[in-house]
Amino acid sequence: MEQNKEMTAQQSLQLITETFNKSRKGILRNSAKYFMLWGALLTLTSLVIYLLWHLTGKPQWNFLWFAMPVIGYPAAALMGKYDVAVPQNEVSKMLSGVWRVFGAFAITLSTVAVFLVPMNVSLIIVIIMGLAECMSGVLLKNWPVIICGFLLGVCGAVFAMLVKSEAQLLVFTLGGVLLLVTGLIMKLQYK
Repeated sequence: MEQNKEMTAQQSLQLITETFNKSRKGILRNSAKYFMLWGALLTLTSLVIYLLWHLTGKPQWNFLWFAMPVIGYPAAALMGKYDVAVPQNEVSKMLSGVWRVFGAFAITLSTVAVFLVPMNVSLIIVIIMGLAECMSGVLLKNWPVIICGFLLGVCGAVFAMLVKSEAQLLVFTLGGVLLLVTGLIMKLQYK
């Protein structure tokens, strides 16, 4: 006599939930190093540009921002070769999409600000960066990521509005430090 091998609706839902949670933890574990990479790059780049601008009085050092993706994307690709395999799912695809959209907006707005319409790029980028981090936290159901993203967006926006000249770049140093902290928290949470 054959046993009934069909799952009940509750067993099926439980299996889906367990699979999702396992995948989410894998994504968080893998994402920690990318948060740390981009946090370190952001901190270093913002400090170098700030110091060079402050010492020379020349805002043209801002063109060094374009070196960040040139360094960061290949470094991230190299790091990705050693990731623990996590099956692609809708959450990982959305998370990747959030950061790709952020990158596209940041590069496009920076280019527009340099060549077409002067604008407070620091203010805009820090807000969308905080928003991208918050959305990542919501997708991953991770409060430290949500809180760090919120702090980055709101505190960074206030800082960008209050501080003028090259000192405004220090908002990105804060952003880099918050991304580093987020990555470290994620790494400790999901060893």
